[in-house]
Formats: sequence, C-alpha cells, structure tokens
Amino acid sequence: MPTPIPTLETDRLILRAPAAEDFDAYARFCADEETMRFIGGVMSRPVAWRSWCVLNGAWAIRGFSMLSVIEKSTGRWIGRMGPWSPEGWPGTEVAWGLSREAWGQGYATEGAAACVDYAFRTLGWDEVIHTIDPGNTASQAVARRLGARVLRQARLPEPFEGEVDAWGQSRADWLART
Repeated sequence: MPTPIPTLETDRLILRAPAAEDFDAYARFCADEETMRFIGGVMSRPVAWRSWCVLNGAWAIRGFSMLSVIEKSTGRWIGRMGPWSPEGWPGTEVAWGLSREAWGQGYATEGAAACVDYAFRTLGWDEVIHTIDPGNTASQAVARRLGARVLRQARLPEPFEGEVDAWGQSRADWLART
C-alpha cells in the first residue's frame, strides 16, 4: 500500500500533496528560464506534464517525492520541494525549487528545513544531500542556513548528466542542531 503523502506546515508555508489544480503554476515555473537555470532547463508544457507525473508517481513507487509549496497568506502555489532520490541519483536528497516571485523571502530555507526534518525523523534517512550547481550561490546559501556543507562532488544521471556539489549532513548532525 502506498505511503500517505504528508502535509507539512511551517509558519508561512503549507507543503502538501501535488494536486491537479497546481499544474498550471508548475508549467509556468518550468517555462521560466531563470527559474529553471540550475534545475534541468526550460520545459515545454507537455514535458512539464511528464515531469509533474514523475514527481507524483514517485510517491506511489518510492514512498516519497516533492511536495507542492503553498504560500499560506495567499494560497498560491509557489514551488515544489521535498525528499528526492530517483534511480541513479547520487544520494538521498531534499531538493527545492521556487517560482521567481517567491525568491529572497526565506521560503526555501523554511520549507527545506521541514523537509529535511521529515526525511530524518519519518523516512529514517541517515544522510540528506542537496545537489547544487557550483554556480548556484542562492542555493548554496540555503544549504549553509540548513547546516549543510559540501560533502563530495557528484554526477547526476541522464538527462541531467552534470557535475554538481553534493552538500549535506548526517542525521546525527541535523538532530544535534534541532
């Protein structure tokens, strides 16, 4: 039986199961060149649909995946984040991606912290990584605020096939901080 998809809440965010009504916002997110610069590149609407289905299907197959990020004050979809480790991935990751209008407000750190805590406390992971392009200084800053450090270099599988820094920390390090 598939694992129920959790709802995580922070002061300003609701992280919940992706829903059909989120797709239009997700498709706009995937079409924005600046937003997609470090997370796989721009996707057409049909390719975004396939990506959306992969994210959702991972819940049934793996028992974890990305969650929709909803801004509490407006109810709008502003991104996706959560535990992520598809076939060939270099580790158990908590990843984030927010729409450009949500940048610079601390949402990535706030939501990712809830997801890291979920990965360690509920999923029982021993390590959480964040695969970050060496040029992505904004995500590096988020990783630092989460208490992560560069653990190693990693290679992403196809279709990404790029070299990244694997930032992260152990469960013991996380639990000592929280």
